[in-house]
Formats: sequence, C-alpha cells, structure tokens
Amino acid sequence: MKGGKGPTHAVAAWVRQQPPKIKAFLAVVSGMAALVLLRMIVHDHDSLFVAAEAVHSLGISVLIYKLMKEKTCAGISLKSQELTALFLAVRLYCSLVMEYDIHTVLDTATLVATLWVIYTIRFKLRSSYMDDKDNFAIYYVVIPCALLSLAIHPTTHHFIVNRIGWAFCVYLEALSVLPQLRVMQNTKIVEPFTAHYVFALGVARFLSCAHWILQLLDSRGQLLTTLGYGLWPGMVLLSEIVQTFILSDFCYYYVKSAVDGQLVLRLPSGVV
Repeated sequence: MKGGKGPTHAVAAWVRQQPPKIKAFLAVVSGMAALVLLRMIVHDHDSLFVAAEAVHSLGISVLIYKLMKEKTCAGISLKSQELTALFLAVRLYCSLVMEYDIHTVLDTATLVATLWVIYTIRFKLRSSYMDDKDNFAIYYVVIPCALLSLAIHPTTHHFIVNRIGWAFCVYLEALSVLPQLRVMQNTKIVEPFTAHYVFALGVARFLSCAHWILQLLDSRGQLLTTLGYGLWPGMVLLSEIVQTFILSDFCYYYVKSAVDGQLVLRLPSGVV
C-alpha cells in the first residue's frame, strides 16, 4: 500500500470520519470489549489495581526522564503535580492507618517521585515553567472535593477523620489531571514525554476502573456492601468512571498520533 499504510490506518481514518455520537458508541463498545478481555485473562482482579498504580508510577518516571534529559518543564502542569501529591499524601496516611499493604509501598514510591518533580519545576527549572498556560484555579477542585468528602464518605468502622480523608483522596484523584488538560488545551501541541505521561494516567485510570467493575460483577453486588451503605459505594464507582472519561478523548488522539507515526501530538480545538 502507498506509504506503507495498512488496515490499522484504514480503520483509524474511518473512525475519524464518523460523527461524535458514533465515536462515543465505538468508545463504549471498545471499553466493554477490553473489560471482557481482562476478565478472561486476569484471574486475580486485585492485580489490576496494583497494575494501575504501577502504570501511574511509570508515568511519573517518564516525567522525571524528561526533566533530567531535556532540562525543561514546558508543557507540564505544576498544579496537577501538586494535586497529585496532595491526594497521594492523604491516601498514604489512610493506607498506613487503615490497611497497610502493597498499595502503601506503591503510593510511597509515587509520592516521593511526584515531590521530586514538584521540587524540580519550582526551583531548578522555574524559568521554563509555563505559568501563563497553567492557569487552572485548583481551589475549584480542592474545595468541592473537601465538601463532598464531608457529606459522602465510607460508613466503615474506621475513625471518622480517616474515612473523610479516604473519600477526599478518591474525589481529588478523579479531578487532579484537570490542570494538566488545561495546559494542553492552551498550548494545543503536546511534546512526546508529556503525552506519554498523560496517556499512562489514562491507562492507569482504565485499569483502576476495570478493577472496580470486575470486582463488582464477580461479587454479584456484594462489593458495594463491603464498601458501606448509602451513597458512598456509588460515588466510588462514579469517581473511577469520571477519571476514565476525562482522559479518554486525549488517549484517542494519542493512539491516533502513534498510528500516524507523529512524535508531537497536535490537539484539535475543544479536545481536552
């Protein structure tokens, strides 16, 4: 074929020509197919949650590599990193006092890496920080998450402060990527390492969402009882789904760019 383009390019071209509703339908079908595949090949669905945290750590590692190799933090949202550090710190505290398992180790490693990224952006590479592009007001995220966690939190036997903290980090994690998406929306061009990082977040969110959905299916709804009663179980699942959909559009253009062999990702208006 001309230019070495094969069936993958043909399918990608066909998808690009479809109206938004068809694209949304195809995305839902693809997500369901991926869930079925994961259910077939992954026997211990708890490993999906571990994999999600591992992929998140890998994404942070990509950012560290970018900062060390290119000596620039252009395109990276400092505010997203600060929100990430905040929910990781709260989740690490809750993990230490409520469960202490492999997630505690992974959260510790990811938090340390995130703090290093924040330090590097703030002090070592401040001159390349795109302050004017990173203009998302984080109190639009933190305050609603804090209020929501006071109103809707787990109903387990743990101390009330720990339960509210747990809810806060769940809600904040779902929205912590919004400042990074705003930076990409303002610049419209995303260099490779930042694109890899955000795509890793998207994959991590999908794996985490798949973990909860498959656990719910396997337990035939009993997982909701384990999480507690009231609105909290539904909010956990809703937060996971929100995280996945927030990044799904970007992930589509990332895959499209990779299929087309483009190193730099150019986003159309209104994508993120």
